[in-house]
Order: sequence, then structure tokens, then C-alpha cells
Amino acid sequence: MAQNGQAMDPAVLDDIINRLLEFRQPNLLELEAPIKICGDIHGQYTDLLRLFEYGGFPPEANYLFLGDYVDRGKQNFGKIFTDCFNCLPVAALIDDKILCMHGGLSPDLTNLDQIRSLTRPTDVPDSGLLCDLLWSDPSREVKGWGMNDRGVSFTFGPDKVAEFLMQHDMDLVCRAHQVVEDGYEFFADRQLVTIFSAPNYCGEFDNAGAMMSVDESLMCSFQILKPADRKPRFL
Repeated sequence: MAQNGQAMDPAVLDDIINRLLEFRQPNLLELEAPIKICGDIHGQYTDLLRLFEYGGFPPEANYLFLGDYVDRGKQNFGKIFTDCFNCLPVAALIDDKILCMHGGLSPDLTNLDQIRSLTRPTDVPDSGLLCDLLWSDPSREVKGWGMNDRGVSFTFGPDKVAEFLMQHDMDLVCRAHQVVEDGYEFFADRQLVTIFSAPNYCGEFDNAGAMMSVDESLMCSFQILKPADRKPRFL
């Protein structure tokens, strides 16, 4: 780790990347509770440390991060690790009941073996299952599948969440990918939850950040990082 504000030696970073690439995990992680789930961090490193202060520093506690680790915050740690991101898992299943991903559901997803068999490492395509798992969004204004204002993937309605959970005997879809005011937000009669863990996102929003804790009985609770008061730009 760099010390005294000095940049890390690029050769050291290359060595770290190469070592990490050797530790590839399956596309679909199969995890057990208790576990703590975090949404987007966006390089807000000090807020990441605050989350660890709430939940316990690893390995005292187990964490699942749902993506968007970098590319926004002032302490934007990790752009150089893009090669590693292309090898990371794309979804996680907690005790066969809670399915987690960054974006959301896909019209192409009919069974979990499809996730397990995705080709990795790879760049994210413009369409298809992998794209949707990372880019789709829930929408209360949609029944079934709809167009996404992002210009990529789809939106999906509450009916698709209920249908998916019933078909796969699951209780909850957990995802990130969108700023929500309170740090977490339920959808589809509490069958889906969005978690966003970067308070005061980009310094432009007054949102809180949140972390979801899942205990051994799969009860979910939330720890909140309150947004800081904005400093006036002019006196």
C-alpha cells in the first residue's frame, strides 16, 4: 500500500493484478449467512472505512460487494485493476434464497446454470444475460420488460420479480446500481431491494449510504451512513 501520499510502484501493482487473476472465483458465488452486503462505493474510500467500522473489519465479518467500486470518488482506488474486474463473479446466491447482482434481472435468465456457464474473463457485451445482470433496472412504471433510459439493457416490473422468485423458490433479489435517497429502497412488495453505499454521491446528492446485514435466519437489517451537511460554496 502506498504510504505518505506517494504513488504505488507500477511494477508492484502489476504483480498484485497478476496474483489476483490467479484466484478466479465462480461466476455465481454460493454464500452462507451471516453476511453484510454493500452496494456502490464509487471510490469513496473513507466511506468504505466507515462501513467497516459499522460491520467489523475483515476477516471479523464477511462482506459481499455488488460492484461499482471505483470511477467517481476523490480517492478513486482501482481503475488500474480493470483486468481483475473482468474476472470477478457476476452474481451471488445466499443460502439458496437471496440472489444478488449489480444491476438486475434478465429476460434471458431462466435458470442459474446460465450464470454459472458465462464465459469469463470478458468485456461486458452490449446485450444479453451478462449485460442485463450488470445494467438492468426495476421500474414501477413497467409491466414485464421495458426500455431502459440508460440506452442499454432493460427495465423490469414488479411482476417479473415475483415471477422469478416463485419459479426459483427464492425470497429476495438484492441489487445496487441506482442512487436511492435513504441508502436502500424496497420494490415489488419488498421482494427486491436496492442498496447504495456511497453517501453524498459525487458530492452532488444528499443521499444516505446503506449496508444490509443478513443474519443466520436470513433476517435483513440496515446500517445507514448519513449524508454530511453540504458546505456552502460562497460565504
